[in-house]
Amino acid sequence: MTSSAHRHRVVIIGGGFGGLAAVEKLKGADFDITIIDRRNHHLFQPLLYQVATTSLSPSEIAWPIRLLLKNRPEVTTLLANVTGIDTEDRVVELEDGDRVPYDSLIIATGARHAYFGHDAWEPFAPGLKTLEDATAMRRRLLLAFEEAERETDPERRKALLTFAIIGAGPTGVELAGAVIELARITLKDEFRTIRPEEARVVLIEAGPRVLANFRPDLSDYAKSALEKLGVEVLLNHPVTDVTRDTVRFDGHTLRAETIIWAAGVLASPAAKWLGVEADRAGRIKVEPDLTVPGHPEIFAVGDTVTVAAPDGKPVPGVGDAAKQGGKHAAGVIRARLKGETTEPFRYRHAGDIATIGRSAAVIDFGWLQLTGWVGWWAWGLAHIYFLIGLKNRISVAMSWLWIYLTGHRSARLITWGEAGSGKK
Repeated sequence: MTSSAHRHRVVIIGGGFGGLAAVEKLKGADFDITIIDRRNHHLFQPLLYQVATTSLSPSEIAWPIRLLLKNRPEVTTLLANVTGIDTEDRVVELEDGDRVPYDSLIIATGARHAYFGHDAWEPFAPGLKTLEDATAMRRRLLLAFEEAERETDPERRKALLTFAIIGAGPTGVELAGAVIELARITLKDEFRTIRPEEARVVLIEAGPRVLANFRPDLSDYAKSALEKLGVEVLLNHPVTDVTRDTVRFDGHTLRAETIIWAAGVLASPAAKWLGVEADRAGRIKVEPDLTVPGHPEIFAVGDTVTVAAPDGKPVPGVGDAAKQGGKHAAGVIRARLKGETTEPFRYRHAGDIATIGRSAAVIDFGWLQLTGWVGWWAWGLAHIYFLIGLKNRISVAMSWLWIYLTGHRSARLITWGEAGSGKK
């Protein structure tokens, strides 16, 4: 795969927030751009849990990358799996043996689940990072109720109706609120043997607070709001073991047929591809301008890296940080070719937001904090604003309004895997 010799070749690995932000920033530049992703779609990950909990369908939060870039003739989109980077020859190596040359490289490959050295837990406690994760989780949740309807053993029925969520960050909190409402509102009166509203949702956190990155008063509000919905919140309980149907912590054993992991992330293998230093989560320790040490032509952004914010704390692993990083990397590439000087990356934190069910949220913009019903509407408007396309904004808004008014969720299809067999 070659480009015109006189044009600068920019390769971007990853079609997420950081990668697409870089493509947008490079618009109008006299470059050949190649974007590589192992999936054909861009995913709005903050709403992924709503697919898992039947509020939204996958097509409402994901868009084909080719569609988004069809009016950019200088951009080539490749559906491929990256396996390595040859920094000497400046090529990206693909799984099928192909090699994509670059003059500048932007790595925006994101992160995956981290089990803190307990990878054996993953089959029993899946996480939520992809559409495949979301549809599989939706299947697990809905099948739990279906199996409980036919189960005659009271103890196993109780386990089927117990949902354990490990990790009380934004994903864990939002999942807990959505699952309890799915059980107590959406599925109410639809079964004859069981009462879905009696389901237990247990949120287990190793630390002393839910939403640890929020102000203490907002964290306390979130905990109270979850408990008001019926979620059991267990703090200061580090998990010590996970099996197919149990979670163990502090000498206690919780039997749950559905266990969800929301406790940590691990960066992509980009650091290994490059043979550079990384932190314990696998994130590349980049220079202040987001370049990889020893490789000024290579940039890394988003969850792939660790870099300090102006206050000295690490830049958080959120979508807006990835966008800002992608724009900065693209801006540096453009400036360099013009012979202009560049500034270090300076992250601007817009705020922290999380929703708790269908009528409460916590929002911290620094200068403004919102909770409850007002916070929920502000949360919804913020997410609708960042969705791509008018059709999707209208569709998501209408789905949320319907759920808010009626409690009913329409995306409740149980789909099977490729083989069409296996329950979970």
